[in-house]
Amino acid sequence: MPVELIWEGKYDPSGKRVQPVRLALPFQTIETVNESSQQRMKMLDFFATGKETEWRNRLIWGDKKYVLPSLLEEFRGKVDLIYIDPPFATGADFSFTAQIPDDPKMEGSQAASFMKQPSILEQKAYRDTWGRGLDGFLQWFYETSLILKDLLSETGSIYIHLDWNAGYYCRAIMDDVFGRENFRNEIYWYYYNKMPDTRKGVFPRSTDVIYWYTRNKQADYTFNPLEEKREAPVKQLVRQKVDGKMVNARDDEGNVLYQVRDERVVDNVWRLSMLQPADKTENVNYPTQKPEALLERIIKASSNPGDLVLDCFCGSGTTAAVAEKLGRRWITCDLGRFAIHTTRKRLLSIPEVGPFVVQNLGKYERQAWQAAEWEDETAGRAREAAYRSFILRLYGAEELPGGTWTHGVKAGRLVHVGAVDAPVTEGDLKAITREVFKRAGGAGATAAVDVLGWDFAFELNETGKNMARDAGVDVRFRKIPREVLEKKAVEQGDIHFFELGALDVRAETKARRLTLTLTDFLMPQDDIPADVQKSITHWSQLVDYWAVDWDFRGDTFHNQWQAYRTRKQTKLELSARHEYLERGQYTVLVKVIDILGNDTTKTLTVEVI
Repeated sequence: MPVELIWEGKYDPSGKRVQPVRLALPFQTIETVNESSQQRMKMLDFFATGKETEWRNRLIWGDKKYVLPSLLEEFRGKVDLIYIDPPFATGADFSFTAQIPDDPKMEGSQAASFMKQPSILEQKAYRDTWGRGLDGFLQWFYETSLILKDLLSETGSIYIHLDWNAGYYCRAIMDDVFGRENFRNEIYWYYYNKMPDTRKGVFPRSTDVIYWYTRNKQADYTFNPLEEKREAPVKQLVRQKVDGKMVNARDDEGNVLYQVRDERVVDNVWRLSMLQPADKTENVNYPTQKPEALLERIIKASSNPGDLVLDCFCGSGTTAAVAEKLGRRWITCDLGRFAIHTTRKRLLSIPEVGPFVVQNLGKYERQAWQAAEWEDETAGRAREAAYRSFILRLYGAEELPGGTWTHGVKAGRLVHVGAVDAPVTEGDLKAITREVFKRAGGAGATAAVDVLGWDFAFELNETGKNMARDAGVDVRFRKIPREVLEKKAVEQGDIHFFELGALDVRAETKARRLTLTLTDFLMPQDDIPADVQKSITHWSQLVDYWAVDWDFRGDTFHNQWQAYRTRKQTKLELSARHEYLERGQYTVLVKVIDILGNDTTKTLTVEVI
């Protein structure tokens, strides 16, 4: 007799099941990593001629409720293996430990670390998942499962990694969505080396559960039986068939033959150790990181080389890293900026890692938000005005009508609000500064302006400030945070507009060789505790990673060289060299990622003779 699991939110007031958001948005490639110059030219040629481009693995930064529907158009029924490790009922899932290395210029300085709490966006995602308790999680899991089913191929498999919080409820939902007949195994991960459980009155917990479903049991789904080393070899009789019967095999002298077996067939109890803090080879110090051995077993069992693997809870990037090493194609995504940065570094540490792209939904997500938020404002200008008023209110500024480029005033400074679908450019800034001069006195403000934007032209933070200063205008650039898209964050006042970082780079050329050296870096330190800030005695301690595109073409940042810190290697190289094959003028783009995962860029023009 079929049983249905019911929770608050499963049905709408009319009795229909609530379906997931299926708004498909175009992806924007914001970075291409590890692509050679030859591959780059080939891809540009393919794009220009309309040919299908070569496959690139994809690391996507964004909310799954938008990312998964956006994958459907291209990947419906094409994913061979899905692994998901959804957030358990703990708010710590999005936190991470930020590391501040010691100052290489100061003898005796000490490294420091602090727990970086989840961003407001990540907290909001957590609240949406668990905010209504189990009911909220089950609705979220149900909607996610529906889209994952659509992405999975007919011969594909999905593995769902859970713990005691909601495991058995999720099993019921998977039976509902995928069909009970497509359930293959309940797998127990036994992590025998877990730290002792100090709780009293219960047996210590040392297992997680993983449910394995196939898309269609009638199809020839992929399954590769696995073997593992025995803890102790086993002596077994050698048997042979004689006259139709199985009997003991004997040698020429009549002695019974034995064989020593040191392997066993993998069953549904996986005896795999947890990562230990002392493991600096694999452990990247990410709180929910899973061991590569666990994902290696899943990927080997249910996919083949060249197959496509999806993990929409990227975390530290274990699935992508293992898929890369095993020759599978992969797509992985995460809401957290730091998770994307951690995964990027982890992939780059793999010898001969293939090219991959970093993507987001960028302006298209913001456009959809703006249209939905002010759908009654049918006229474009009215919608823009409503949007600007909303941003000004969040920024704490008073609206100031009558301007084209300045829209409000706060603490004696005029305020410009950038559009949702375009970066603030140098041309914009010139128009802004001209209007600031005209309005400053009459608006009761000085010749100063705060420029709020979602994105900024690469060179604007430094060259733009200098240009405005020469014109007698004090300008500050502040990022409009993605949190403004989230109603709960807005309602709770969890919106902060942070100032952009600034980067100085020295360029030296000799013949066709270019040497770049980082000479200074400034970043807002609002998220760093005051006591930890005291340990920062040199600007380089704030830099976790930097990369260079030696020949920026204005399309997307191509990571052609990079240096970064790891647990094993905390020292950061601050100079990079490149040998050009041809003379000419080149645009070079430098990207720095700070210890909190935020990026700052700088462009340089160099002449190679």
